[in-house]
Amino acid sequence: MSIHIVALGSECPGGVGPGEELMGQGQLQGGLLWSYLGHGALVGPCDLEGSLHNPAFMEYTSRVFGDVTVVVRDCPSWDLLDSDWASVRKVLEQADILVIKYAVTDKLAFQQVRNGYAPRLRPLLRHWGVPVILVAVGARLNDEGPPCTCPLCASDWSSCVPHSEGLQLSRDLGATYLELPSLNHVFVGRYFGSVLEYFMIQCLKHKAKERPDKRRGNKVNELRPPHLEQPARLPPIRVEESSFSQDMQWLLERGMQFADVAFYSGDSGKELGWAHAAVLCAVSPYFRQLLLGPKARERPQSRCVCRERDGGPHSLLSTWDGSIIDDLPRSDGHMTGRLTRLVVKDPLLCMCLWETLMFIYRGAWEWEHLQEALEEKLKNSLAVAQLMERIRSLLSRDRSSRDTPSARAAQLGPQTLVNLFNSPLYSDVIFMVQGSVLPAHRAVLVARCDVMAAMFSGKYAEARSRVVPIHGVSSDTFLSFLEYLYTDSCCPASVLQAMAVLVCAEMYQVKRLQHLCEVCVCAYLQSMPSRELSSTGISVVRLLRRAKCHNAEQLYIWLLHFIANNYLIFSHKPDFLELSEEEREQVERLRWPSRGYLQELSEYQQRRRKLRKSRCLVM
Repeated sequence: MSIHIVALGSECPGGVGPGEELMGQGQLQGGLLWSYLGHGALVGPCDLEGSLHNPAFMEYTSRVFGDVTVVVRDCPSWDLLDSDWASVRKVLEQADILVIKYAVTDKLAFQQVRNGYAPRLRPLLRHWGVPVILVAVGARLNDEGPPCTCPLCASDWSSCVPHSEGLQLSRDLGATYLELPSLNHVFVGRYFGSVLEYFMIQCLKHKAKERPDKRRGNKVNELRPPHLEQPARLPPIRVEESSFSQDMQWLLERGMQFADVAFYSGDSGKELGWAHAAVLCAVSPYFRQLLLGPKARERPQSRCVCRERDGGPHSLLSTWDGSIIDDLPRSDGHMTGRLTRLVVKDPLLCMCLWETLMFIYRGAWEWEHLQEALEEKLKNSLAVAQLMERIRSLLSRDRSSRDTPSARAAQLGPQTLVNLFNSPLYSDVIFMVQGSVLPAHRAVLVARCDVMAAMFSGKYAEARSRVVPIHGVSSDTFLSFLEYLYTDSCCPASVLQAMAVLVCAEMYQVKRLQHLCEVCVCAYLQSMPSRELSSTGISVVRLLRRAKCHNAEQLYIWLLHFIANNYLIFSHKPDFLELSEEEREQVERLRWPSRGYLQELSEYQQRRRKLRKSRCLVM
C-alpha cells in the first residue's frame, strides 16, 4: 500500500518566484517533509502503478511503518497554480494528505495564499475530503507578552504573520493548524510527525476497507449463509385534515336554531345577527364578563365592560335593558332556552360584525384574513387599524398583552373551546354514562358530529330533553370522544382504550377520529419489542376482528401486514387459528421471514454440520 502526500508552499522566506529554478537536493534536505522522512528518502519519480508524474513537482519516496510507501510531491511555488492549474489539479486528485506550508516572517506570501489561492482550493478540498495540515514555520521576534510600540516590534508586526490569521486560514480550509518555531527533530518529529502519522494511519484504514476481502481460506465454493431480505414496509394510515374551522363556520352560518345571543345596532336598533354564548365566552374574556357578570340578574340596566383601560368613555358592547330572557320558545317543539340581547355601540364594529364573528368562530387566529376582509369592506386603512385594535381588546385580558405573539397563539384554532370541555359553563345538555355526569353544549356537538346534529335537530326525544343517557360505551371512552369534538385531538392511554374510542367514533360516524385512533393503535403496537409482543395479553388477531367489524379498513390491512412481519411470534399463539382462510393465505404470502429463506437456512445448517464432521479430528 502507498500514501500520496502533496506539499504546497515554501517554509523559507521569499519562496520561489516566477522564472526561478525549483529547489535542488541541497535545499530539499532542509525542508519540512524531508526532515521528517530522514535519510531513507530517495529523490526521483515513483514507479507505482497509476502514479502521475509532473516535472514541476519535486518528487521523492520513502517507507514508513515497515512496508508502506510514501510518495511526496513538493511544489514550493504557488505561481504554478496560475500557469498550469490543470496539471496541479490532477496531482491534487491523487493526494491522500495535503500539506500547506508558509514562513511566519513572509507576510506578503501568506496574504497571496489567503486571498488568491485558498478560495480556489477550498471547494475542491471539501468535495474530495482530503485531510489538510497547515504548517507555519519560523519564530516571531516579539511572540510573547503584551504588544510593544517600539519601532523594532512595530516593524515585526507588519512583516510577520500573526497566530490569529493563520488559525483563521486553517478554519477556512478545514485544516489542522501547526506552528513550528524551527525544523529540528523535536518540532518536526514530535509535533508535525505525530499529526502526519495520525492521518497516514487513518488513510491506511480507509484503504483497507475499500480493498476486497482476502481472508485466509476464502474459496469460491465456501458455504455462504442465505441472504435475509428486509421485511416489507407497513402500509401508512392516512388521516384527513382538520375540519374544525369549517365546522365552526357552519355553526355560525346555519346553527341559528341553537343560538342564544342576539346582536342589535345601537343606533337603529336593527338586528345584526345571532351567535352562541358558549363559543363567545370560550374565546373572549370580555364576552365572559359581559354575559356572566356576577350581578347580571340584579342589574337590568345597561352595563358595559369593554372599555378602554385608560379611562376613556368609548364602549363597544353592552347588554340591552332587561336583556336576559328566560324560557325562550323554540320552533319544532325543541326545549326552551335563554336569550341574551347585546347592543353594538361602535359603528365600525356594527358594520363588520359578521366578519368579526367569523374570525372568532374559526379560532381567532387568522388575523391576516380578518384584516383583508376589513380592508375590502371599509376601504379605509385608518378605520381598519382602529377596528383591529378594538377586536384585540375583545379577545385579550389586558391591554399589555393584546398584540403579542403569545397572546395570539393562546387562541389558536381548536384550542379555543378547550375551556368548554367537560364544563357546566353555558351547558345545555347532560350525558349520563355509567352513572357519570358529563356536561356538554349542543351547538358544539351539532357542528362537529353529523349524528348528533340529527339527534338534536330532528324530532327525537334527545332534542326535547336536557338529560341524555348513553348506553354501550364507558364513561372514559365517551369523555375521550367529547374531548375530540371540543379540541380536535385525541390521546388514548392504551391500545384497548384507542380501540374503544374507535368503536365510539364509528358509532357516531366521526371518520377523522376513527383514523386518529387507528394511528394510535399502530403506534402502540409498533413500539413494543419482540419479547413484549410474544408475552402481551393483547390479542392482535382479535384487534383485527374488531377493526373489520367496525369498518376500520386501514387498520385491518395494517394489522394483516403486522402479523405477517412478526409471523414467528403470532403463528405460535392459539388465536392465530381464528384467522379466516383468506386472511391466512394473505399472511402466508406476506410472511417474514419467507418459507424459501427458512428452507435455504435449513439446508445451509445441514451442510455446515456435514462439513464439520468431514474435517480431520486432529486438526
